[in-house]
Amino acid sequence: MNGEPKIRTVDLNAWYGRKQALYDISLDVPDHAVTAVIGPSGCGKSTFLRCLNRLHEEIPRARVSGTILLDGEDLAKKDVVSVRFRVGMVFQKPSPFPNMSIFENVAAGLRLLGVHRHDELDNGVVDALQHAGLWEEVEEILDAPGTSLSGGQQQRLCIARALAVRPEVLLLDEPCSALDPIATAKIENLIAKLRSDYAVIVVTHNLAQATRVSDFTAFLYLGKLVESGPTDQVFHRPVEKLTENYVNGRFG
Repeated sequence: MNGEPKIRTVDLNAWYGRKQALYDISLDVPDHAVTAVIGPSGCGKSTFLRCLNRLHEEIPRARVSGTILLDGEDLAKKDVVSVRFRVGMVFQKPSPFPNMSIFENVAAGLRLLGVHRHDELDNGVVDALQHAGLWEEVEEILDAPGTSLSGGQQQRLCIARALAVRPEVLLLDEPCSALDPIATAKIENLIAKLRSDYAVIVVTHNLAQATRVSDFTAFLYLGKLVESGPTDQVFHRPVEKLTENYVNGRFG
């Protein structure tokens, strides 16, 4: 990785009540690249992602220690709303806002930012839908409910909603786990395009997907960072035996 990281975590720990989920995670995430976070279920992948835009702290009795830096700025010292505009997130299950049209789903964040002029809203929505690879499929049905779309389209709508406010980082938490292979391929192609404009972090349990979409990979196990580096290295020339066993399916 060349240059300063977009996101840097230093000794990041996370708890749910008395149960510790992350242990001293120190990781650099580059800009204009896709970083995959892999590991077995329950290893802390999604918890790590939620810490990055301060969603973890919304959970009752959850807490975090350590440091998360975005362009060198400590996110704990920033207004949480501004953090979530800068660090957007898309969840595992497509989640369009209910009772809202396709247009209003994407416009919602823009309105929160204070954009109310019709032409600015129109341009912002169109731009986000184009970036999410969805515009040509929905341009004639913008007034239709977001929930009327297929699962894959709904997920791209959620990505468009996140992109509309022009974040710097995009977090994707297993974005294809509920999708069929065709919809998955569209999301993967979209991720490949998004790397040119964003730092993208994608949590995935699908190792083949990680090798297809990511430039860098971080392997978590039991809440600890075992290894990170260029994806090709992690999968084909891992430093740690635990990593080698996991990527080659030799666990258990």
